[in-house]
Amino acid sequence: MGIELARYDRRPPGSRKRPAALVRLSTGHGPGLADALAAHAHPDHRLGRIDPYGDTEFNEQDAAAALAEAAGLLARCTTEQQRAAVRDLAGLLTECAGTPGSRLCFLGD
Repeated sequence: MGIELARYDRRPPGSRKRPAALVRLSTGHGPGLADALAAHAHPDHRLGRIDPYGDTEFNEQDAAAALAEAAGLLARCTTEQQRAAVRDLAGLLTECAGTPGSRLCFLGD
Protein backbone atom coordinates (compact mmCIF):
# COMPACT_ATOMS: atom_id res chain seq x y z
CA MET A 1 0.00 0.00 0.00
CA GLY A 2 1.20 3.51 -0.73
CA ILE A 3 0.05 7.09 -1.00
CA GLU A 4 1.31 9.21 -3.87
CA LEU A 5 1.14 13.01 -3.86
CA ALA A 6 0.15 15.33 -6.70
CA ARG A 7 0.15 19.13 -6.48
CA TYR A 8 -1.99 21.04 -8.96
CA ASP A 9 -2.10 24.76 -9.65
CA ARG A 10 -5.89 24.66 -9.18
CA ARG A 11 -8.67 22.04 -8.81
CA PRO A 12 -7.53 18.70 -10.25
CA PRO A 13 -8.88 17.14 -13.44
CA GLY A 14 -12.58 16.46 -13.48
CA SER A 15 -13.69 19.89 -12.33
CA ARG A 16 -15.88 21.94 -14.64
CA LYS A 17 -13.45 24.81 -14.85
CA ARG A 18 -10.37 24.89 -17.05
CA PRO A 19 -8.06 21.90 -16.65
CA ALA A 20 -5.58 21.96 -13.82
CA ALA A 21 -1.86 21.82 -14.46
CA LEU A 22 0.11 19.19 -12.55
CA VAL A 23 2.92 21.08 -10.85
CA ARG A 24 4.64 18.24 -9.02
CA LEU A 25 4.13 14.51 -8.58
CA SER A 26 5.74 12.54 -5.76
CA THR A 27 5.72 8.77 -6.14
CA GLY A 28 8.92 7.70 -4.40
CA HIS A 29 7.73 7.63 -0.80
CA GLY A 30 4.26 6.08 -1.06
CA PRO A 31 4.71 3.12 1.29
CA GLY A 32 6.64 5.18 3.85
CA LEU A 33 3.98 7.88 3.88
CA ALA A 34 1.19 5.34 4.27
CA ASP A 35 3.07 3.69 7.15
CA ALA A 36 3.78 7.00 8.90
CA LEU A 37 0.18 8.20 8.62
CA ALA A 38 -1.27 4.86 9.74
CA ALA A 39 1.05 4.59 12.74
CA HIS A 40 1.36 8.17 13.91
CA ALA A 41 -1.28 10.57 12.52
CA HIS A 42 -3.98 11.67 14.96
CA PRO A 43 -7.44 10.82 13.58
CA ASP A 44 -8.87 14.22 14.57
CA HIS A 45 -6.21 16.11 12.60
CA ARG A 46 -6.16 16.77 8.87
CA LEU A 47 -3.35 14.30 8.22
CA GLY A 48 -5.34 11.64 10.06
CA ARG A 49 -8.22 12.07 7.62
CA ILE A 50 -6.23 10.97 4.56
CA ASP A 51 -7.84 7.90 3.01
CA PRO A 52 -5.10 5.35 2.21
CA TYR A 53 -7.43 3.55 -0.23
CA GLY A 54 -9.00 6.52 -1.99
CA ASP A 55 -8.16 10.07 -2.95
CA THR A 56 -8.09 13.01 -0.55
CA GLU A 57 -7.77 16.64 -1.65
CA PHE A 58 -6.36 19.55 0.36
CA ASN A 59 -6.69 23.21 -0.63
CA GLU A 60 -4.12 25.77 0.48
CA GLN A 61 -5.85 26.36 3.85
CA ASP A 62 -5.91 22.63 4.60
CA ALA A 63 -2.25 22.41 3.60
CA ALA A 64 -1.29 25.24 5.96
CA ALA A 65 -3.03 23.53 8.88
CA ALA A 66 -1.55 20.14 7.99
CA LEU A 67 1.94 21.64 7.76
CA ALA A 68 1.86 22.34 11.49
CA GLU A 69 0.85 18.70 12.07
CA ALA A 70 3.67 17.40 9.85
CA ALA A 71 6.37 18.55 12.30
CA GLY A 72 4.80 16.49 15.07
CA LEU A 73 4.36 13.56 12.73
CA LEU A 74 8.02 13.72 11.73
CA ALA A 75 9.06 13.61 15.39
CA ARG A 76 7.04 10.41 15.90
CA CYS A 77 8.39 8.56 12.85
CA THR A 78 10.39 5.48 13.72
CA THR A 79 12.11 4.63 10.41
CA GLU A 80 14.15 6.58 7.89
CA GLN A 81 11.62 5.60 5.21
CA GLN A 82 8.84 7.26 7.22
CA ARG A 83 10.96 10.35 7.93
CA ALA A 84 11.87 10.79 4.25
CA ALA A 85 8.22 10.49 3.27
CA VAL A 86 7.09 13.06 5.84
CA ARG A 87 9.86 15.49 4.80
CA ASP A 88 8.66 15.17 1.19
CA LEU A 89 5.07 15.70 2.36
CA ALA A 90 6.10 18.80 4.32
CA GLY A 91 7.72 20.27 1.21
CA LEU A 92 4.58 19.76 -0.85
CA LEU A 93 2.39 21.14 1.95
CA THR A 94 4.60 24.24 2.09
CA GLU A 95 4.31 24.75 -1.67
CA CYS A 96 0.54 24.27 -1.63
CA ALA A 97 0.00 26.51 1.42
CA GLY A 98 1.98 29.29 -0.24
CA THR A 99 0.14 29.14 -3.58
CA PRO A 100 -3.43 30.47 -3.53
CA GLY A 101 -5.85 28.25 -5.42
CA SER A 102 -3.52 25.24 -5.51
CA ARG A 103 -4.49 21.73 -4.46
CA LEU A 104 -2.56 18.82 -2.99
CA CYS A 105 -4.05 15.42 -3.78
CA PHE A 106 -3.25 12.27 -1.84
CA LEU A 107 -3.68 9.33 -4.18
CA GLY A 108 -4.27 6.17 -2.19
CA ASP A 109 -4.26 2.59 -3.46
